[in-house]
Order: sequence, then C-alpha cells, then structure tokens
Amino acid sequence: MFNKKTIKDMDFQGKKALVRVDFNVPLKNGVITDDTRVVAALPTIQYLLAHGAAVILCSHLGRPKTAADLEYSMRPVAEYLGTLVKVPVHFAEDCIGPVAEAAASSLKMGEVLVLENTRFHPEETKNDEGMSRALASLADIFVNDAFGSAHRAHSSTVGVADYLPACAGFLLEKEIEYLDRAIEDPKRPFVAILGGAKISDKIGVIKNLLAKADTILIGGGMANTFLKAKGYEMGDSLVEADAIETAASLIAEGGSKLILPVDMVLADAFDNNALTRIVEAGDVPAGWRCLDIGPKSIALFSELVAGAGTVVWNGPMGVFEMPNFAKGTFEVAKAVAESKAISIIGGGDSASAINQSGLADKISHISTGGGASLEMLEGIILPGLAALADR
Repeated sequence: MFNKKTIKDMDFQGKKALVRVDFNVPLKNGVITDDTRVVAALPTIQYLLAHGAAVILCSHLGRPKTAADLEYSMRPVAEYLGTLVKVPVHFAEDCIGPVAEAAASSLKMGEVLVLENTRFHPEETKNDEGMSRALASLADIFVNDAFGSAHRAHSSTVGVADYLPACAGFLLEKEIEYLDRAIEDPKRPFVAILGGAKISDKIGVIKNLLAKADTILIGGGMANTFLKAKGYEMGDSLVEADAIETAASLIAEGGSKLILPVDMVLADAFDNNALTRIVEAGDVPAGWRCLDIGPKSIALFSELVAGAGTVVWNGPMGVFEMPNFAKGTFEVAKAVAESKAISIIGGGDSASAINQSGLADKISHISTGGGASLEMLEGIILPGLAALADR
C-alpha cells in the first residue's frame, strides 16, 4: 500500500506545480534516441494541466562539469516535449535565479515550463539549502515523479520538499507499488534474475533477495566471480578478486536457491568477431574469457522462469552490446515475456535489452530507474520518497 500523498490528494487549481521529472535521456547530436522517460512522465503532466495547474518541470541530464556543457542542455528535451503535449511548452535557460524566476512568474495556467539542467549548479548534488529554497520559490506545490533519481538526496529531489507541500506523481507511485509488492508480497514462486559485471554492486541486493526469493539466477560477469569462488578455472574472464570471499559466503548462505550458469560462451578476445567456443561452466582455458551464458544455462534459466509467479530481472546475462554475445540476454528476455508471471524489469541494461528484443509490451512493468530499482531490491528506503508527505 502506497502511503505517501499523491497528486490526487492535492488541489492544483490556479497553482504552479514544480515537478521533478527524470528526463535524463540519451541524446545524439541533440536528438533524443530513447524517449521512454519523457513518455512515462506524460500522465502526471497531463493530469496537472487538466486540473488547472501551470507545470514547471526540472530534471538533471548527464553529468555536466559546468554550465557551459551545453551538450547537456535540457532545451532539446523541452522542444521534444512540445511535440507530445497540446499546450505551449516554454524553456528557461537556468533552473534558479532571475531567469528562472521571470519565466516562472510569467507562466500561465495550462502551460508548461522546462527549466535548464539542475546539475549546471554544483549545489544540486550537495542538497544545498539555498538551491532548494530557490527552486521552491518558483511554485506552490512540489511533485516528485522522478523514480530514476529518487535514490539521490539532491536539492531537486529531497531539499525542495522542506519548503513546499510535497507529493508523488503517478510514475513514482506506480514504480514503488510494483517493486514493493514484488519484494514484500510476491506471487510465488518468486524468481530473481541478476546479471551485470560486478558482484560488489549487488551484494546487498543478493542478501536481501536470499531472504525473500525462492530462486536467484546469476548471469553476466558477476557469475564468473561466483564460479571462481567454487574453485573453477576462469581463464581471462572478468573476475572480481576482492569479491571472491564474499561470493563464497553467498553461495554457502544461498544453498540451492542460488543458481549459477552450467555452461558458457567463451571468446579468445573481447571482440564481437573473436573466435568462440562453448564449454561447461568453470572450464575456461588461459587466453579465453566468458562473455555469455551457454545453451544449457539458457534452457535451465528459461525453465525456472516459465514456472514462476513473479520474476524480477536486473542486469544482462552477457556482453549483449556485442551481437555474438547477446543470445543469453535475449533468450532470457523471451522466457520472461512468455511466462505467465508478474514480470518486473529493473531499468538500465535489462530495460534496454527488453526494448531491443521487441518484447516490452509483454512485460508487466519496466522500471525507468536502474539505480533506484537496485536500492529498492536491497531494501533501502529511497530519500526522494521519504521526503514526501505521508497520507
């Protein structure tokens, strides 16, 4: 049960709403290459406009070093948003200060204003009180709809809530409800699939899920470290030497819940055109490295997914950016899409893989936030959520 106030609990008639969105979208030559996060924010924006508000949107984009890093400007995002909504969309060349204040004060009800990148001010990531106050001064109500940034305690996600009535948008509410239900009250069997390069990023997640999931499938580079911990030869595979001991203790703690690959696709170089071979897990000769799970592992993982009631997936099964090592990731994506389970994809590379595979419409929920999803799977309370008013 979502216990924070949402936009449905507030009166927006004649009010200015400052909405923290997650418009941290990929741009190439000033063109958005994936608009998922912009589209995901539309229900909240349209609700506010329909209920008589003026909407002021703020977001970060990338990691600019200075305000002169115009490749990280929000202007292209504002222009793109203007093609998706039927109201005027304005752009302010700053997010605080005289430029932002003038743009906000002249904004009419039923219109949208997009502020410049919040990270053009270094105070943003320090949750600076002055910046929080300056952002709050632009509006009457604060709405956080940025799940992808809810794990950050920044001025625009947390600090501003100290100075305005604060509630959640529809996207934030939906993300939290899906992930919370999957973790705390899953339809069983509950199968978690974890991949990606490193165990160290996911130790807390694995520990939390060992207590809650029925089965945890491990793929990607992190599987190499687990196999090394079992004493297997891993050749030139990516192995986190300082995480081997941790992997060994997780194997001991997990017992039969923790399922590792049984075979793997090897390459003689980190290259799509490298020579390849398939071997049993842990039988990697010197000069070779594991870059994907093998066909027996795909079959095993797919079978366990097919019988699941809930599936949560975070992290690819191999180096899926290279077509010759993408099969494990795409076959697991297919198994998740074809299963009758409630399926949740935890943002990042897993979401990218599902979108590339053309199976996104068969997934119950694709998260817009990789880091925030991981922290929820780890059982951490997100600062951006904690800052909002309780119901």
